[in-house]
Amino acid sequence: MTLHHFVLIIHLLAATIWVGGHLLLAICYLPTALKKKDPQIILNFEKKFETLGMSSLALLIITGIWMAYDFGIKAETWFHFSSGFEKVVSIKLILLFCTFICAVCAQFFVIPNLNKNNIYRIAIIILTVTSIGVAMLALGSTLRYGGI
Repeated sequence: MTLHHFVLIIHLLAATIWVGGHLLLAICYLPTALKKKDPQIILNFEKKFETLGMSSLALLIITGIWMAYDFGIKAETWFHFSSGFEKVVSIKLILLFCTFICAVCAQFFVIPNLNKNNIYRIAIIILTVTSIGVAMLALGSTLRYGGI
């Protein structure tokens, strides 16, 4: 097994946790929380998932950048969109930035004021981050064939 293959396995395991956790939240916990108008259901899930989820996200960033460099996609060429691999890396970086913006909005604006009357705000963020995660997973799968 090469080092790159090992890094890919770590990346895939981290993606499984990150995307799987968000799918679990969006499919199983969010509908119940919305139906009951109970934000505590979401907050309890977040409390349990946060350490593992954020650790997985950190691993995704580190291993993603590592593999991009392995493929010859250096920081100097990010956002040039000149090759299939470079397009995937650049789009995934843009989506990562969008995830960061969602996290900032959630942590500083939505969660501190979360209640039964505005629970839909966190629902929008959850669905957005989940969709971004699935999109990033799909984009990553195209690298096997040279990217997009």
